[in-house]
Amino acid sequence: MRPLFKLLTATAVALGFSATAWAQDALEVSEIRYQGSVGTVVWIELADHLGYLAPLKPKWVGNTISGPQDVQAVVTNDIDIGGAFNGALVKLIAKRAPVKAVIGYYGVDDNTWSGYYVKNDSPIKTARDLLGKKVAMNTLGAHHDFIVREYLERNKVTDEEAKQVTFVITPPVTGEQALRQNQVEVTTLGGILRDKALERGGIRPLFTDRDLFGNFTAGSYVLRTKFIEQNPKASKHLVSAIARAIEWARVTPALQVRSTFEGIIKARGRAESADAIQYWKSTGVPSTGGLVLDKDLQVWIDWLVKEQIVKAGQIKPTDLYTNAFNPYANGAKVAAK
Repeated sequence: MRPLFKLLTATAVALGFSATAWAQDALEVSEIRYQGSVGTVVWIELADHLGYLAPLKPKWVGNTISGPQDVQAVVTNDIDIGGAFNGALVKLIAKRAPVKAVIGYYGVDDNTWSGYYVKNDSPIKTARDLLGKKVAMNTLGAHHDFIVREYLERNKVTDEEAKQVTFVITPPVTGEQALRQNQVEVTTLGGILRDKALERGGIRPLFTDRDLFGNFTAGSYVLRTKFIEQNPKASKHLVSAIARAIEWARVTPALQVRSTFEGIIKARGRAESADAIQYWKSTGVPSTGGLVLDKDLQVWIDWLVKEQIVKAGQIKPTDLYTNAFNPYANGAKVAAK
């Protein structure tokens, strides 16, 4: 067999194939199913556009409505990769959801964060002023829910008192309207929705997630554990491609990233607007190539222990994630371009 292998290798080199291309041919699957997002570009789409994903092909199966829904679609094998807020992932995996976090995909950095806004003339100045008030957010049990609860606790609002704060599920695109029409007293705003609302004026931030936690990775992509077991080469190639795409966006001037995103949205032909892309500022991923760090998950484990959702010692960060597929692990230097 060894002479035959040498012959095949020599033939591949003679035909111009690289060692990387040779390895890629051995991937266990040819396509990766995923859910997208209206008016924006998800990392697998950028990885495909930049040529990092080949020979894998992305298969769009629709758009997600939330992180928990995206991960549930992974669990039910409707898609292969999906992502959610790390706190939600801790709860799901603690309940034995057969998934593992493999790369961080969104979070908070110097330019990307979410704020909790009130009207300029609102009497709400402190956490205690939220008692008896309504706070708008996109979903319960996820990022924005946890941030508000953390804000209340840090400001000495007891659990019993916190029950007086009502969380109102509101689509992000109508959050500003709900605030201005006095349907809620506080609304959650980030990205383009925040920037446009601030341009219109009349609102001010009560606090932000960055105020509480600084820069941090807030959500991770997961793969099914069975998918990883059955497709280790494809898993590594997929995560590597996404990591390189994230790093490309981290180090590339924002104007160039926005132009690239606009081109991708236009080319995919989903009858959607790319207007929001002009407000894109950064990836929101503070770690190199989306590396997952223990602290990204430990903070939510501690919270869930405190809430008696999981038991102390029941779960640790390394139970939840792996950086084994990320080319930037252990300080490795990988070209993003």
